[in-house]
Amino acid sequence: MSVDRVESPLALTRRARRTYRALHERYPYAHCELDFANPLQLLVATVLSAQTTDVTVNKVTPVLFARWPGAADLAAADRTEMEEVLRPTGFYRAKTTSVLTLGAALVENHGGEVPGRLADLVKLPGVGRKTANVVLGNAFGVPGITVDTHFGRLARRLGWTDEEDPVKVERAVGELFPRAEWTMLSHVLIFHGRRTCHARRPACGACPVTRWCPSYGAGETDPDKAARLLKYELAPGAEAKRT
Repeated sequence: MSVDRVESPLALTRRARRTYRALHERYPYAHCELDFANPLQLLVATVLSAQTTDVTVNKVTPVLFARWPGAADLAAADRTEMEEVLRPTGFYRAKTTSVLTLGAALVENHGGEVPGRLADLVKLPGVGRKTANVVLGNAFGVPGITVDTHFGRLARRLGWTDEEDPVKVERAVGELFPRAEWTMLSHVLIFHGRRTCHARRPACGACPVTRWCPSYGAGETDPDKAARLLKYELAPGAEAKRT
């Protein structure tokens, strides 16, 4: 079902919240897919996740943190040795530099601890708002919107915003939802983007929010064909069909 071209702010908010509720029902288990045991591990893992998959990062970080468990250890690591550990993630030389300088900055400016404020996190080398919001939301329980490529794509496809700049997307979407929902909203949209609403061939016929999506029809609409495009698992008992 198409959405009116001119939509009042109230109508947009209501539509966005209905969409989110339906997606949350599809992915009630949505979560950060990077493995971590503390804020430092999540911060480093998020930095390493650029241009690679969370699965790849999760294979590398156990080795990384077993060898260099603290910020001071990371800062003092042998570059060649760390490069070999990080090689599978791609761009490993640049990522090694990022981890070394990040560890040093944490030691020098924060006593080796990861700060729990956005203003402090974004001052760390290699840390932008996206990474900071991942850490705040998942390691500190501070609500934040994580605008990665999936989130930005879905926010535009769903007609929540026309903005392309991640900071503007974050602000526009943040106005549509209570702050307490921001972190889970991020997880749910990212899950949907990875599993159903793909960049090239969205599985429209297997999507639970077509009635509120102005982009319905951009991908495969046949339910059976769309179901074959789904990646990973749906929630137990979820139906892959247009609702």
